[in-house]
Amino acid sequence: MSPKDYKDTKKPNPTTTASTNTKASIREMTPEQTSETIKKIARNIRDASARMRETVKTLRQSGAIDELTQAVHEATIAARDTTREISDTAKDLKERGVIKDTASAVEETTIAARETAQVLKESARETAESAPVTADTVKEAASKIKSRTKGTPTAA
Repeated sequence: MSPKDYKDTKKPNPTTTASTNTKASIREMTPEQTSETIKKIARNIRDASARMRETVKTLRQSGAIDELTQAVHEATIAARDTTREISDTAKDLKERGVIKDTASAVEETTIAARETAQVLKESARETAESAPVTADTVKEAASKIKSRTKGTPTAA
């Protein structure tokens, strides 16, 4: 920026058009400038329309539109057929009671698993309670066996 730019500290004009890079405001444009701007916009619209027409013509001639339309059509039919097949299978499973039987089996398995867990929990608790007594009994038996075997000769 030049030093001259720093000196220009006036506030921006709120009527300045945001879509253009010019510093001119709408009020500062002359009727001739407005007319030229409108003509330029009209030319741009005509040019864009012509490019669109050419693009559509090229796409149509190349067969791309027909090919895309056919692909969408085939995909739609495949989706429809798949949906029907899934629906028919679900109805069949329901009519044969497979879904209900499966749900019942899952429920029965869950109940059995809970019962098994409870039995294991109780067994673990009972084992922990009786372990000290069992350990003492084993020690006594081992002592008795040792004392009996000290007096008897071993066969070698």
